[in-house]
Amino acid sequence: MPDHTYNRVEFFSGEKIPLEMHKARMVQRVHLRPVGERLYVLNSTGNNTFLLPNRDVFLDMLTDSGVNAMSEAQYAAMLLADDSYAGSETFYRLEKTVREFFGLEYFLPAHQGRACENILATAYVKPGQYMVTNYHFTTTKAHITRVGGLVYECVSDEASVTDSVNPFKGNYEMAKLAGFVDKVGVEKIAFVRIEAGTNLIGGQPVSLENMREVAGYCRSKGLRLVFDASLLADNLYFIKTREESCRNRSLSDIVLEMSGLMDVIYFSGRKLGCARGGGIALAHEADYRKLRDLVPLFEGFLTYGGMSVREMEAMNVGIQETLDIDTISQTPIFVQALGEALQAKGVPVVTPFGGLGCHVDARKFIPHVPQEQYPAGSLGSAVFLTGGIRGMERGTMSEQRNPDGSEHLSSVELLRLAVPKRVFTLSQMMFVADRLGWLYEHRDLIGGLEFEDEPETLRFFLGRLRPVGDWQERLAEAFRKDMPTGL
Repeated sequence: MPDHTYNRVEFFSGEKIPLEMHKARMVQRVHLRPVGERLYVLNSTGNNTFLLPNRDVFLDMLTDSGVNAMSEAQYAAMLLADDSYAGSETFYRLEKTVREFFGLEYFLPAHQGRACENILATAYVKPGQYMVTNYHFTTTKAHITRVGGLVYECVSDEASVTDSVNPFKGNYEMAKLAGFVDKVGVEKIAFVRIEAGTNLIGGQPVSLENMREVAGYCRSKGLRLVFDASLLADNLYFIKTREESCRNRSLSDIVLEMSGLMDVIYFSGRKLGCARGGGIALAHEADYRKLRDLVPLFEGFLTYGGMSVREMEAMNVGIQETLDIDTISQTPIFVQALGEALQAKGVPVVTPFGGLGCHVDARKFIPHVPQEQYPAGSLGSAVFLTGGIRGMERGTMSEQRNPDGSEHLSSVELLRLAVPKRVFTLSQMMFVADRLGWLYEHRDLIGGLEFEDEPETLRFFLGRLRPVGDWQERLAEAFRKDMPTGL
């Protein structure tokens, strides 16, 4: 794979424009509904962007999971699939790629990342034990608590500072890790987890140097180290471009070093590999044998793990393409372009720009909305109402309630505008910036939300909310006044 970077392409004008290193050969129609229709759809689906029908969404920026554009090589590979229940050649091709990519001997397939989390929690976590992590993810925490475990976070306090220049806000704070282990004892730690491209704090990366520190500490204490590599592609790009010692190293070399630090690596193929699937790579035979028995129980036979063989072929190629800088740069450079356009309009966004998408700081955008009324969720509703743009709430609504029923207020209130790889054009990013710029000028009209149907687990997926007051009608009227066509 070529190992060059878009930074070497300069425009004579001196402008910093993200350059697509691909061309579109197939398109999908999208529709921008009038504002009145958007208001109706928003309320009929309970102000939850997860429940919006995609036919009513103009720009789907909910997630980068399973919605990245696949390459022509991936589509071609799908025609090679060996559709056998057991012993499929498709599996052996994928197994070979995973072994070479991570440099670990053992591989188990699963249908997606949270399936891997279920297997890990079931195998390793006993009631009262802790999973220690730099920062939690929603499904990870849910699986740990489901089996009676607890979660302790060791990310630095700066991780929740949205306006920052720290290039690696996902890093462990080593003093927190050591202090907590000393406090509770090694026997109370189920495993230590590193999440690449920490999702809930703005897609912020972890440095290779920090991974070395965590791995060295875990080995000195005999602790199992688990790596969530779902967002490895973005994290790898930032290591390559932000970590001075890695600028002249190949992407493969960087991946192999970080993988060699880990005992267990799991990933969502929906993110890493741009196809629907997942898997677990393991360094030790004992771990492989412990987890192996759970795959047929929860997922499927060992050579398909709940995945379609066609998706496995696509994921096989997608993992290999992760070693192409032109592939992994696409999301970060478009996130930066969108973030800079929003900053120019005064919109508060998370800096430095991370992977996944552009993250808007809802607490700074609408400081008058209390956290108990889910400002990030409210902003998500307002953004859809304003532009037909579907984002995702990453704040208090994405947390679980405390055991006493009170709200567990999130350290950040973010609206994530995901930027899937190779999906959007630059003009669409500028449309997003334009609509959020208008909304920011009318931010005083935005109010809060309250639950009318609140599931006990992962409420942000299925819960339904209603606006507090008539702020949505007033916002829609202000939009009609400035945009008479309603679009």
